[in-house]
Amino acid sequence: MKVLIIDGQGGKLGAEVINLIKNKNLELEIIAVGTNALATQAMLKAGADVVATGENPVVVNSKKVDVIVAPIGIVIADAFHGEVTPKMALAVGQAKAKRILIPINKCDNIIVGLGKQTMNDIFDDISKNIDTLYKNML
Repeated sequence: MKVLIIDGQGGKLGAEVINLIKNKNLELEIIAVGTNALATQAMLKAGADVVATGENPVVVNSKKVDVIVAPIGIVIADAFHGEVTPKMALAVGQAKAKRILIPINKCDNIIVGLGKQTMNDIFDDISKNIDTLYKNML
């Protein structure tokens, strides 16, 4: 199974997701794409198998993976303080991959109905979804 992790800003969220997945010891290829070089570097340090930066890697890799994990802003043009281009949002939105979108209330986008979920709750949910998708791919 191929998993694409996309993150922007400092890449901290993407790095945490990579650590979470790596600790599962599943046979996965983790491709990380940062919307900027700092995010890419953070995800490389976290142990991504392949890294790249920018719009074209998001567009190209969205077509090649089974699962995309990213903050919800990746499907909203101009999110991440303008780092998400319309082409990126469209590519992720149209991808045949399963999308695990992380509800982050930043960059002028407010996701309601989250209640009092902590980041640990969200990471646990990501973990459970990765397990389910992995089992269904076998």
